[in-house]
Order: sequence, then structure tokens, then C-alpha cells
Amino acid sequence: QVQLVESGGGLVQAGGSLRLSCAASGRTFSNYAMGWFRQAPGKEREFLAAISGSGGTTRYADSVKGRFTISRDNAKNTLVLQMNSLKPEDMAVYYCAAAFARFFSVDYSPMTVGAYDYWDQGTQVTVSS
Repeated sequence: QVQLVESGGGLVQAGGSLRLSCAASGRTFSNYAMGWFRQAPGKEREFLAAISGSGGTTRYADSVKGRFTISRDNAKNTLVLQMNSLKPEDMAVYYCAAAFARFFSVDYSPMTVGAYDYWDQGTQVTVSS
């Protein structure tokens, strides 16, 4: 089991920044690719960014590329999503997730909901216009 605890959500004005953190425990953190997703009311859960177990590979959705940055610190078992230039359409519940990566290539960083094994409880991000 992997436990994920997220922090950092809240209210921000359009154009502002927020930093989400996700603390992992329970298993060897570097054995897991990590991802960020979000879900707005009435919409499906949307991929935002993923990072391989070593941190050497990152992937982004087109909607956030250039504005959001995913990073991880394997020594601290922490995943971070730095969000800049936030827009009202970024408002949603944000989730971090872990995908077991040990049997995949070193750049394994999946972009689909179904690839992930563990999820946190989510945190609300509200962007005011």
C-alpha cells in the first residue's frame, strides 16, 4: 500500500500561482511513477503531468504545458506540482497518484487514469477571475 497526502490547494486569483505537494509513504517511492490529475464538476478526471520514478522523464498535457511543472524529491518522498499563470478554467479538484513502475522502462510515466494504482483524497483549487 502507498499512502498519499496532498497539501497546498486553495483560492488564488487568475494569473497567480499555487504549489501542490504530495507526501508518499508505505513503499519505496522511487519504484513509482507519479502523476497529477484534476476533475472539474461534471467532467472526467483529466491528466495533467507525470514523472518517472527517477524523475528523469516528465510528460504534460497540452493544456498546462509551459505553466505547470512537476517535480519529485525521492529522498523526501515528495511530489510537487508548481502551477503558474492560473486561469479560471484550471479550477477543479486536484489529485496526485502513484503507478508501480518497477517492471516498466525507466522513463515510465503514464498519462492515463487506469495506469495508476493509488490516489490521494484530492484538494480543491479555486481560481477567481
